[in-house]
Amino acid sequence: MDAQSPILLFDSGVGGLSVLDAVRRRLAAAPIVYVADSGGFPYGTKSEAEIAARVPALLGRLAERYRPRLLAIACNTASTIALPAVRAALDLPVVGTVPAVKPAALASVTRAIGVLGTEATVRQPYVDRLVETFASDCLVLRHGSARLVELAEAALRGDAGAPAEYRAILDGLLGQPGGDRIDQIVLACTHFPLVARSLAAVAPRPLGFVDGAEGIARRIATLTEDQPFAPLRGGDVAVFTSPIDTAPLVPALAARGLARIERL
Repeated sequence: MDAQSPILLFDSGVGGLSVLDAVRRRLAAAPIVYVADSGGFPYGTKSEAEIAARVPALLGRLAERYRPRLLAIACNTASTIALPAVRAALDLPVVGTVPAVKPAALASVTRAIGVLGTEATVRQPYVDRLVETFASDCLVLRHGSARLVELAEAALRGDAGAPAEYRAILDGLLGQPGGDRIDQIVLACTHFPLVARSLAAVAPRPLGFVDGAEGIARRIATLTEDQPFAPLRGGDVAVFTSPIDTAPLVPALAARGLARIERL
């Protein structure tokens, strides 16, 4: 194993930085390539066919270019749709992102949980199977929000967003029949932990917000156990798949050790 072979984290945008935060806490010395598919953003409003065609092909190009030791799809939408195809296409370990239905159900006292994700994620049969397996005794309500993805992207650029917008998004979940029972909310999009505090601030009552970042980090740590790590020449890198204005993102990227910005 080349010690400079990176862990590649992939998302449609900057949401996967919430996963990078968890990985850094466990594997501070790991070389990282973070990829934001700005050319395909947002995934949550696209069809399953579009995502299934785009993601494996793009990840194949990225694997060829960066030669990662491991690839993590830090995106619920891409994982629930394209993960099997990616694993079949690439000869390296691939870690996916699973909506945190199981820990939310374990933590729920009221036996009512919410799943807040993109429109594409919350309608997936994969989520149905998670609910049947881990939360069959719970009321499980779902709400898809493309706007919350946009708010999270803006927040990382320094625009916190209006509380009324966060309140309206929560109302889309809590306002459903039975929503007054919910005590745990699954943040089924890696963007959403970036604005969890904004959601909690407008919640009508104390709620638990559960995401899968720590579970992904644990899995990556297990798969890379005892492997050598060495810094990338020039530092860790953030990659964008289309020309966008990255200047507002530089502070957030630099704070996470992403010293360089490249375009695919």
